[in-house]
Amino acid sequence: MDLPVQRSGGGNRRHLLQALSAFVGGTALAAMPDTTRAKDSSNLPPPKRALTGRNDAGKSVFKSFDVTSKVVEIDANPGLTFYELYRTEGVPQLTGLEPDPMLKGTIAFPGPGGTMFRLISYPPKRPEGYKPPPGVTFESGLQEMSDKVPRMGDYFDRSAPGMHTSDTIDYGVVVRGEMTLELDDGQMVHLKQGDCIVQNGTRHRWRNPLPEPCLMAFVSVGGKRG
Repeated sequence: MDLPVQRSGGGNRRHLLQALSAFVGGTALAAMPDTTRAKDSSNLPPPKRALTGRNDAGKSVFKSFDVTSKVVEIDANPGLTFYELYRTEGVPQLTGLEPDPMLKGTIAFPGPGGTMFRLISYPPKRPEGYKPPPGVTFESGLQEMSDKVPRMGDYFDRSAPGMHTSDTIDYGVVVRGEMTLELDDGQMVHLKQGDCIVQNGTRHRWRNPLPEPCLMAFVSVGGKRG
């Protein structure tokens, strides 16, 4: 069954503003007063993560139940937050005795056979008139992402800001809010709470159409290009 789609409009916005607004989540990189920035948060505390394993007797146990240890906020795009939950490399060894892999830090996307589990909170659609803070450019925003989530900025297309591609299958679900997914041909699908996507290594970008944050959950599985 075909998905309902809509064509993206050309508009007459300046190229710079297009580049800034397309940077992850389709929102402008904006300098905002503190009272406005507060609206960008998801109004939710960092999620807790229950991590299971086994004890010396081989019985299943909770190894931890703590607030997410790795929370990444992107200052260049206020409100954009990565909650980095878990990752694996290759075929997981299910002994239940493995150390928490997040103690070693995070990665942008996993290699072949690896997985990455994260939540992403996307900021609201910015009203007209926002301007980027002094010194912030599209490139510096991507560099900040790469600094905080290693190499993340490398996956973004400089010729079509916001568009990015990874060698992964991504399973995504809208946990809260709404999101628009755009592909190469300019077609878009509007996702509401509970809607899911399967991204087969395809070039795409996200745009939050609402004046409220959108929280999405993703599991990325590393693959290989044919």
